[in-house]
Amino acid sequence: MRTGLEVLLDERLDALHGARVGFVCNHTAVDSRLRHAIDRLRIAGVNVVRLFGPEHGVRAFAQDMVSVDEPRDSVSGIPVVSLYGKSEESLRPRPEDIADLDIILFDIQDIGARFYTYQATLGFVMEVAGKLRKKVMVLDRPNPINGISVEGNVVREGFESFVGAYPLAVRHGMTVGELARYFVRFCGVRCDVEIIACDGWNRSMWYEDTRLPWVYPSPNMPTVETALIYPGMCLFEATNFSEGRGTTRPFHLFGAPWIDPVKLTAWCDRVAADAGLLGIGFRPAAFQPGFQKHAGELCGGVEVHVLDRNLVDSFLLGIVTLEAARRADPARFAWRKDPYEFVRDREAIDLLTGSVVFRQTLERGLPTAPLLAGWRPELEAFRRKRAEVLIYTS
Repeated sequence: MRTGLEVLLDERLDALHGARVGFVCNHTAVDSRLRHAIDRLRIAGVNVVRLFGPEHGVRAFAQDMVSVDEPRDSVSGIPVVSLYGKSEESLRPRPEDIADLDIILFDIQDIGARFYTYQATLGFVMEVAGKLRKKVMVLDRPNPINGISVEGNVVREGFESFVGAYPLAVRHGMTVGELARYFVRFCGVRCDVEIIACDGWNRSMWYEDTRLPWVYPSPNMPTVETALIYPGMCLFEATNFSEGRGTTRPFHLFGAPWIDPVKLTAWCDRVAADAGLLGIGFRPAAFQPGFQKHAGELCGGVEVHVLDRNLVDSFLLGIVTLEAARRADPARFAWRKDPYEFVRDREAIDLLTGSVVFRQTLERGLPTAPLLAGWRPELEAFRRKRAEVLIYTS
């Protein structure tokens, strides 16, 4: 199959002839031989005058929630505008950053989760570009965890943030090209956007089925399996538990220095069975993060194993393990209190789950899996809207 980048290079370079081009990209913007799009475009004579770097930077050297300041790309020397600086305002390009451009390309590998900030960056770029009547061209890439599964709930009004900028399901089942169409159709984003679709991708494919090389999309997303569990396990970012950052198994490992691994595993098994979670196994584990939460401390915890990825409800996995973590030691379990993605007046867990409902249910000591039934109507409404913007067949 061919990504949108390769289709552009093979068939649509005429659209960029004579244009001043801005390029929103990172290290994942490569062709099937791992040649970066910046190099391919420049060799083809495209005038790339400015790069826009998302969270982690153009070359993905920064960890999560670390501001990026890279005035020039370290490889090409092209000027860079960081779209992840030290303030919420930095998440959007300034009008003067794109005023002199004719077209803006977007090519970043997403992973199919609402929390993953690249899709918010796409929407924000489209918003600003639209106001200045600049065209955005999205070079599409596959959804690595398939384009069929849709899970979770939808962000409620008032809980929008960089990890939930638009009313999407947690596992949205779309490509970035389809997300761009969704933003225009249902989110009030007014932008002239063209999607350069992938050639040869269908919705049932997992990333390995594409035979494309996997380039980790961010520093703690090493494998497709990590991407699969991320829509659930990312919830641990909103707690005082380590989510495995600083280890070789981010998001597969979670725990804390005070946790008994056997006890926590037993709670995971129990809550998972009650909730009907399938395709997942839990193993008692000990780990020592090299950075971030509990850096240098020995943590007791659990390792999440994917036994059958086709059965896994990723968001339910997060709900189950978070409930188990609190039940294992409710006295020491706590929510994150530091600002989260520049937001200070909302709990991080509420931003991730899109409302106060999950947090309040857990705090009352009630089972959380039944929440899925209450969220089903909004998920079905999302599915109906989503169906109107899909590009690829099943």
